[in-house]
Amino acid sequence: MATHLVDYSVSEGVATIALNDPPMNAYTHEMMKDLDAAILEARFDNDVHVLVVTGHGEKFFCAGANIRMLSEVDETYKYYFCLHANETISRLEQTPKLVIAAINGHCVGGGLEIAMACDLRIARRGAGKLGLPEVNLGVLPGTGGTQRLARLIGKPRAIQLMVEGTTFEAGEALDAGLLNYAWDAESREQFLAKVQDYAKQFTPPNKPSFAVGRIKRAVQTGAELPLEYGLAFERELQAELFGSDDAREGLAAYIGKRTPQFKAR
Repeated sequence: MATHLVDYSVSEGVATIALNDPPMNAYTHEMMKDLDAAILEARFDNDVHVLVVTGHGEKFFCAGANIRMLSEVDETYKYYFCLHANETISRLEQTPKLVIAAINGHCVGGGLEIAMACDLRIARRGAGKLGLPEVNLGVLPGTGGTQRLARLIGKPRAIQLMVEGTTFEAGEALDAGLLNYAWDAESREQFLAKVQDYAKQFTPPNKPSFAVGRIKRAVQTGAELPLEYGLAFERELQAELFGSDDAREGLAAYIGKRTPQFKAR
């Protein structure tokens, strides 16, 4: 699959989704429709076990919404544009497959909001800055930023970063708990190769991707529920996993003192 504003490819169980509108990969409704289609493509492909979201080029993961576009459309368009963007980004969060943001360059505004909807965030150290500077435009981070940032790093720190509207380096984002890793790499290609190698560890036969996806769903959905309902949801997912071939293989391999060979079934 290839679309005009989002590149999509699959290799060794990993689907790479690259936002492609140089130089800043700023998103429009057209890009969001392409991103939506790419997410659905990966969902329905049984050979895809992990999704990697990144940006085209060396400089930007994504600069957020296209400001020129927003300045030219009416209020109704703005509302539905934001609604669809929220729905699309939430697909990443709710897809029962692991989603990794490979932050290859500047990741600000709506770009960081996309990254925060991913399960894991890995940045190329020194390649660009992160932040939610929307306050400088007289608006708030309106594609999930106020909600996801607070859930990731806590309310006081999240409010500080958003009202100050400053951007920061990957090291600070790592210290704040916004990133899982910040890696050194000489180029985008080298960085993505490292992310690809990391992602492959969550694909068969290395890991039971069926279980990885349900762990993700248990946290992304269950953490927003009261504890007793979250526990009930966890039990239902566990029952589903106990009926899988991978669970039988994992238990048999443990008893047989051998390395399990998972098949995502």
